[in-house]
Amino acid sequence: MEKKSANQAFWDRYAKWYDFEIKRFSGKAYSEMYRLIGSSLLPDMRVLEVAAGTGLIAVHIAACARFVEATDFSPKMIEAAKKKKAPANVRFSVEDAAGLSFEDGSFDAAIISNALHIMPDPAKALSSISRVLKPKGLLIAPNYSHGHIRTRALNARILKAIGFETYSKWTPEEYVEFIRQNGFLVERWRVLRAAFPLVYLEARAV
Repeated sequence: MEKKSANQAFWDRYAKWYDFEIKRFSGKAYSEMYRLIGSSLLPDMRVLEVAAGTGLIAVHIAACARFVEATDFSPKMIEAAKKKKAPANVRFSVEDAAGLSFEDGSFDAAIISNALHIMPDPAKALSSISRVLKPKGLLIAPNYSHGHIRTRALNARILKAIGFETYSKWTPEEYVEFIRQNGFLVERWRVLRAAFPLVYLEARAV
């Protein structure tokens, strides 16, 4: 069996606290995200969620789509997700965002929320997502964008020591440009209030 990275081991450990922390620090922003995502999906859509964590988003937006495949690279996150009372059209599975196993053009829409900044190669993840999206498929990619906010060096070292690492730090404008530079046509974006500025963004595969 392949040895876990420190990053994956961290998220496995964090799975039991995930829902509590999201609600504590970003509960209002996530409620708004559920509303925005739901309003942009169509009832006949096959939706992929990447880095789904414990399935919070998938469970909340399932009624707005035909099928939701919610994935995460952490087996413990998916284990926690499967314990929830999820709608019948939601399936949870373990997948690496940078190497998705699905066939080309399998999904009408893809969601990746607050994960690109904590991935070692976010461009590779976007490329993988683009491959499994249908032409002009919808990308919904909310992400914390706090590159303009100073983080205490000690806090950053402590987080890195326990396995959590932020690989990318963007301002809201830089994050939007990053999505554009990786082959997507950005249709709309706005900043939501959360523990950190959270950019809600929708784009199309080109």
